[in-house]
Amino acid sequence: MTAGARWIMPSAAIAGATGVIFGAFAAHGLSDYLVSHGADADLVVKRLGQFETGARYHLIHAVALLAIGVLGKVSPAGAIKHGVTHLAAALILAGIIFFSGSLYVLVLTNTPWLGAITPIGGVAWIIGWSLLAFSTAKS
Repeated sequence: MTAGARWIMPSAAIAGATGVIFGAFAAHGLSDYLVSHGADADLVVKRLGQFETGARYHLIHAVALLAIGVLGKVSPAGAIKHGVTHLAAALILAGIIFFSGSLYVLVLTNTPWLGAITPIGGVAWIIGWSLLAFSTAKS
């Protein structure tokens, strides 16, 4: 792994840990939290689904970051385009922050307009995955 990419593995580990934390909260405390903040049954179901979507995609992309970090460590010199791979990793991390993060904040604060930010994360993921495909394609 090049010096410029040393952040990828720690970021993957932190993303994985926080994804598990948010998933556990969704499973064990979110419903009570929402009810205690005035949500009716229909809103609890809707918000729980949004939060769980954020956690699911958060964990999927934490694993993707981990895979990119491993790819950078095991790939022979010249096998991948490292600069593009690093950009792909950065976009995948940004996707976690914008997509999952906006859903978490939307649900916890009942701020629906934050849903407008969520697609930014989705676009970051699409571009990140596309760049990853490009960076690993044979020259």
